[in-house]
Amino acid sequence: MKGRVSTVSGPRRVLMIFGLTLLILLLLGGGYIFFSPMLQRDKGEVVPGSADWMAKLPDDLRLNEISLPGTHDSAATYVQMAFFAKCQTKSISAQLQAGFRYLDIRLAVEKDKLVLTHGSMRCKRGSQLFSANLYLEDVLEECRTFLREHPTETILFAVKQEDGEESIADFQKILHRYINTAPSVWLLTDHFPPLEEARGKIVLLRRYQDEGQWEEEAGIPLIWTDQGNTEEMESNTAAQAQPGQALSSHILYTLWVQDRYKYPAEEKWKAFTAGLHNASYGADTLALHFLSTRGSAALGRPYGFAKDLNKRLSMYEGLPDQCGWVIMDFGTAPLAAKIYDQNFNRP
Repeated sequence: MKGRVSTVSGPRRVLMIFGLTLLILLLLGGGYIFFSPMLQRDKGEVVPGSADWMAKLPDDLRLNEISLPGTHDSAATYVQMAFFAKCQTKSISAQLQAGFRYLDIRLAVEKDKLVLTHGSMRCKRGSQLFSANLYLEDVLEECRTFLREHPTETILFAVKQEDGEESIADFQKILHRYINTAPSVWLLTDHFPPLEEARGKIVLLRRYQDEGQWEEEAGIPLIWTDQGNTEEMESNTAAQAQPGQALSSHILYTLWVQDRYKYPAEEKWKAFTAGLHNASYGADTLALHFLSTRGSAALGRPYGFAKDLNKRLSMYEGLPDQCGWVIMDFGTAPLAAKIYDQNFNRP
């Protein structure tokens, strides 16, 4: 008996080929999303003197008067959904060694502890698939170790509560429990101190209201209205007077911020450079300039934008003599040096 030869009709064959092609594309895309962040590694570049650059500054210079580099989402080096949430290649220790002095610390409450997070994506201790979460005690140990080895420096620790239903007052209570484990390394104040007071210290900055009534020990308030992709601002900056007590020892200040984190690269660069040149600088002003953006898509990829914007900054020759605090994704030692060198280029 002759065997039958099975055949697949034309339309069915087309559907099978289409389905197989789609499956392959999905697998390739998923692999790219999963593995590409692993290729974004710290290049280990070194700029001599970057770990101790503040040693050259005069003691009476206030922190808000210093041109100072910082990192955005500083702990998001190893993070869940890294393709969309990874913001740095350097660990906290490596960032400090590279010269960055402003750390953007996003925290969520997890079983009465504080875990580092980027939105709802938890930061991790390493790149392994099942790496443990990164907790505040891990980051603080890196900070304390750095300051023991470099006592002329200071760390501006900007805390924001993210991804949690706890009240700010409860969040503050947990945060201050951490602070009280090593209180001598902290500088808790509600105004900008001179560098002499801040050397060897972690200075607490807060991006939340003081619901817990910690008053001066609540930290320096850095609170601004979410900017996203706001375009209707005259000078691409937001000027907001900060609340404070009318005491002679307290410095009331104006906060200037450019943080358009939903801009595409070209618009972001325009906002960044406009903010640099339009902000006010002085004893009663702090200017923060964010170079970081996720773009206009619902799920952005910080790395692609940072690669473009960081290159622009590296080639930019128009930095003002005083440029405030410049906050970036995927920070490098040469970029940090470009910012802090402005302190030594003033007339």
